[in-house]
Order: sequence, then C-alpha cells, then structure tokens
Amino acid sequence: MPLTYDTIGVDYANLRKPDPRIGALIEGALDDARTVLNVGAGAGSYEPAGKIVTALEPSTEMIRQRPASAALVIQGVAEDLPFDDKAFDAVMGVNTVHHWTDRAKGCAEMRRVATGRIVLLTFDPAHRGAWLIDYFPELAALDDAQMPQIADYAGWLGAVDIAPVPVPHDCTDGFLYAYWRRPQAYLDDKVRAAMSSFWAIGDAADKGLARLKADLDSGAWEKRYGALLDQDTCDVGYRLVTTG
Repeated sequence: MPLTYDTIGVDYANLRKPDPRIGALIEGALDDARTVLNVGAGAGSYEPAGKIVTALEPSTEMIRQRPASAALVIQGVAEDLPFDDKAFDAVMGVNTVHHWTDRAKGCAEMRRVATGRIVLLTFDPAHRGAWLIDYFPELAALDDAQMPQIADYAGWLGAVDIAPVPVPHDCTDGFLYAYWRRPQAYLDDKVRAAMSSFWAIGDAADKGLARLKADLDSGAWEKRYGALLDQDTCDVGYRLVTTG
C-alpha cells in the first residue's frame, strides 16, 4: 500500500468499519491458524479475534488510526516482510494487493513466512456487474490498470480456491462498490474520500457525479437499477482467494 494513504487515510477508520459478515468469511478461510500476519493492515479491519495477530502497514496515518486494542503493528511493506521464514501459521490481506509495487514479490514473501494458508480479499477486474461504472467508466479503466487478474494469483501462490464475496446491502465497510444499493452515498465527499479509486480518478469523477445526482433526482436511476433495491446481497466483483 503506497504512502499516499498518509493523505487519503484521514478519517479512514470511521468510514471503513469491518463488516462482520465479510469478516466471518475471512475468519472461516483462516481455519485453525493460531498465528496470523495481516499484510497491508490499515486501521485494523478484519483482524480475527481469538488469534495471535501481527499487523504490517506502511502508512503512518493508518497506523495512527489503529485502536489501542488492535494487534501489534510493524511499519513495513509486503515486498520485504521483516519476519523469519515460516513465522506464521497463516497470512492474510484485505483489499491490499493492488497497492503493492511488486505483486509477485509480495506474494512470494507471504508464501515464505507462512506455514499454512494465505487468505486474500481482492477484486476481479473482469467483473462488470456494478452499475457504478456506468457513471464512472474511469473506475473500470482504473481497475483494469491496477487490479491483478484473478488468474495471476495461481501463478504467484500456487493452487488457490476462488470464492465470490456477496456484499450486504447495509455493508458497514465503505469500500468502492459497497454502496451498490445506496447510490446517494457516492454524492457524499466524505464517503468518497475513503475510497482510493476516487482519489485516483480525481476531477474526472465530476461529470459522473453530476449525472448520478440528476438521475437520482429524476428517478432515472431507480427506473434503470431499481431491481437492486429488492436484493439483500450482491456480487459486485469481490473475491476471496485462499491457498490450500
């Protein structure tokens, strides 16, 4: 995760609260691991209770926002993990791989320090089901440019299981596509401020924001996407990657 999070991470902990339903999927994938390394740990989201967790995070701002009850945190990067070989039962990472400068090296480092599973929550850039990209095509282009293809993980980690992560309509974690049933949220500057993708596209978002507001005011959004309002969860492209 680049150190730009020292800027965009302000108030991140309040806007990116871990969703317990997604957390349960991650904890289930970690299985019976006792010691866990959380790479790109941010403000401490999804660090499992009942396990001995060590966090690794490059951003000073993100480290500052970690609660006192959070796991021990070490400042560092995925590509150069400051730990011995086989130091942890499992290694996890949540929405972090696309921020690394060398994904293959970071995955090799995770493999080096783990005796067991590696669990990654990531996004499939081939997924085009989210309505948000109809308003912000720049987001799709950004995903194509920065997100690893799902097939890449097998090349970096060996055999992996890939499972979709359904996002609840009231998801408490404000990642990019979390508000699929709450379109008004994207008009809030504070909500978008916790999304690195909106920072990345900058002023290019203005046209889409104006169109989204107009469609919400006129009812055009609901006419086009109203079927989503009856869904409790939606597959918007997030995937759980787990090694055997």
